[in-house]
Amino acid sequence: MKPTGRSLRSRSAGRRTSGRAQGKDIIDPYQARQKLSEPTVCSKCGAVYRHGRWQWGHPTENAQAARCPACRRIDDQLPAGVVTLHGAFAREHKTEIMGLAHNEEMAEKGEHPLNRIMGIQESEEGLVVTTTDIHLPRRIGEAVKRAFHGTLDMQFDDASYFVRVDWRAPA
Repeated sequence: MKPTGRSLRSRSAGRRTSGRAQGKDIIDPYQARQKLSEPTVCSKCGAVYRHGRWQWGHPTENAQAARCPACRRIDDQLPAGVVTLHGAFAREHKTEIMGLAHNEEMAEKGEHPLNRIMGIQESEEGLVVTTTDIHLPRRIGEAVKRAFHGTLDMQFDDASYFVRVDWRAPA
């Protein structure tokens, strides 16, 4: 076997990460730059910051009050993800699609309180779902594709912590 010229140390050096959001250059502007004092409770939704992350639970009596990143995004109306379900098909099946979206939100939000749907609006293009994170739009898009088929396109903006997911019904 030929030597590659790379040392074994260089391949294993550094922290191993997975997923787009774990990249060094991709930073959510709504995440705190330093750890919050623990415990902290969100004054709006009741999520608790404990053990270095936001989670659901009961706050202790000495918990400080602050708004979590998801509530701040909702108040600022600045989504991290947008799912656009194009066409008349999406408008005609609005109830089923909204049910799928809410089921995906509940599955995600149970473990990750910062991953929420901000709103679902009807537009000229179809239905538009806005979210507080970049993971939920992918889950919603994939759930709609599994249920109704069609095409799914995902575009991640590495510079601004944003994802756009577009779904179109089959022709």
